[in-house]
Amino acid sequence: MPHGVKVQVLSSAPLSQYFQRTVLEKDDYGLQFWSKDNFLIEDGLVKVNFGSKPSLLEIVEEAKQNRLDAPLLIRFPHLIEKQMDKLYTTFHEIMKAEEYDGKFQAVFPLKVNQYSGFLEEFQKISPKHNYGFEAGSKAELLLAIAINENKSPITVNGFKDPELVEIAFLASEIGHEITLIIESLPELEYIFEVAKSFRIVPNIGIRIRLYSYGSGTWAKSGGMDSKFGLTATELIRAFSKLQEKKFLHFFTMIHFHIGSQINSIYTVKKAIREVGNIYAELRKLGATKLESIDLGGGLAVDYGQHKQSRDKNYTTEEFVSNIVKLLKEIALQKSVKVPNIYTEFGRFVSANHAVLIAEAIELFSQDYTEENLISKSKNPKIAKLLKKIYKKIDICNSHDSILELLHETVEHLDSIETLFELGYLNLQDRANIEILGQMIIKKILKKIDRSEIIEYEDTAILHKIEERYLLNISIFQSMPDFWGLEQNFPIVPIHHLEKKAVRPASIWDITCDSDGEIEFDENAPLFLHDIDLEEEEYYLAFFLVGAYQDILGMKHNLFDRPDEVIVNIDENGFKISEIKKSRNIFEILDSVGFSKSRVSSLLRKQIEKRRGVWKKFEKYLTGGNYLRFE
Repeated sequence: MPHGVKVQVLSSAPLSQYFQRTVLEKDDYGLQFWSKDNFLIEDGLVKVNFGSKPSLLEIVEEAKQNRLDAPLLIRFPHLIEKQMDKLYTTFHEIMKAEEYDGKFQAVFPLKVNQYSGFLEEFQKISPKHNYGFEAGSKAELLLAIAINENKSPITVNGFKDPELVEIAFLASEIGHEITLIIESLPELEYIFEVAKSFRIVPNIGIRIRLYSYGSGTWAKSGGMDSKFGLTATELIRAFSKLQEKKFLHFFTMIHFHIGSQINSIYTVKKAIREVGNIYAELRKLGATKLESIDLGGGLAVDYGQHKQSRDKNYTTEEFVSNIVKLLKEIALQKSVKVPNIYTEFGRFVSANHAVLIAEAIELFSQDYTEENLISKSKNPKIAKLLKKIYKKIDICNSHDSILELLHETVEHLDSIETLFELGYLNLQDRANIEILGQMIIKKILKKIDRSEIIEYEDTAILHKIEERYLLNISIFQSMPDFWGLEQNFPIVPIHHLEKKAVRPASIWDITCDSDGEIEFDENAPLFLHDIDLEEEEYYLAFFLVGAYQDILGMKHNLFDRPDEVIVNIDENGFKISEIKKSRNIFEILDSVGFSKSRVSSLLRKQIEKRRGVWKKFEKYLTGGNYLRFE
């Protein structure tokens, strides 16, 4: 190496206790933390832990027979039912054990997932529990009314105008059980005015702005700085207006919401104490028809794949038990009847049911192979050293010695930029050294265990040996919460799991945007397989994408929703019961204001009489926007 050229020397000292905690005994990708026994790994495959236990790969292959391919969204209705049953069973059992005289009622907040692929399956299951809906806009309320043939309860949150209020009155007229939850004092005036034209008045609820704050990413939903709800002063004014207008007997519910993903049970307990006392005080003031408390959302879902990245510090049973016990305790102390309990746990019900399948279409280092080395009569010293290291690995059996060779290799690779800038390497030399370095890294990773890398290497090494996996998806479309809120989703290869996964991995999507990346995170490390994509396919699954991701997905680069399938499973096998194709490019362009006729006309003007060219354009305009390599 030329005199005076400095390179970074990386430490081989053991990592902190943190990294030693992240070592996994096997490649289970944290299923014990997030899966809730919904999926399992068996025979090197991820399988659905239900009925005949089909593998996700089998389902992908079946979808291919229906002319579908990844990216593919798979919906499992049995997981919706499982979560509904879990919620109702837990509340009913704890209420019975605590001799709690109130009733339990769940409503699903439509903002979490309004897509028909979910809601149609939800509606097949919901009559079992009389599961209701929560709407937060005119469109959501009209949708809830339309699909709610069972006439289950509907709560209406969000800011309102007289039109939205009138829709609620109309729904009450045709037999729906509606509760209009006011968010501001003027909304009461809308109710008083609209009521003059109707014989039936919906139930009235009031959203309370608690002092108690939420916790986690959505903590700002609670507290006195919250966007929604009435303060104590406004609550007293609302109560007086209801008395004055003789509407107090319609006041049946108070509502609060302190976060979509509450990570601490202490936050829940504090909020329940506050709202329980408000309920009791209102009853004592004369609100005798006030019988229900709507807890809003908050029951968290565990997305973390590692013990240290868990999303909550409680179980569902602990969450429910605290609510029931505290509300009963307050009611006894204040000598009032216990309230009925409403919940809006949309994430809890819907997140589990959807899995996104994506295919790796390129690995960053897949071209770093021996056949791509450029033959030269004279090579620089650094290239010769790397060739010696490559050969030495074969006869090296000590893991300490192998790791030492890894450190040497990374040190040499770190020097490339400086040597190239100073003129000691030409472009061909630089390419050869890059190839040799990656060949060595691949060879070493095949000889050692992942646990050895994590336990003995620091973060600098992990980042320098990471692989970039280019996936045929749009993160902005299919996982917008990752991009917008850094919400992680469990990532698992659906096959090849009988092999060692030792490559630190980051993920790129196909959008023309550098933010379309899931970077390797040493705090929640992802390791994937070193696959030759010319010989084998490699599919990754993203789990728990059934809440919010469907509806929040954006058309960045005009990538639209992927194909989706609904899969029903029993003891005899599985069946794709419904297919929902993604929109073609004509339809995508129409959604941003360019109609099919306009686009066709503009293209035809340029093509003129070249009919064959138009036919080719038309073929692609009626196809999808994701990449295809058939």
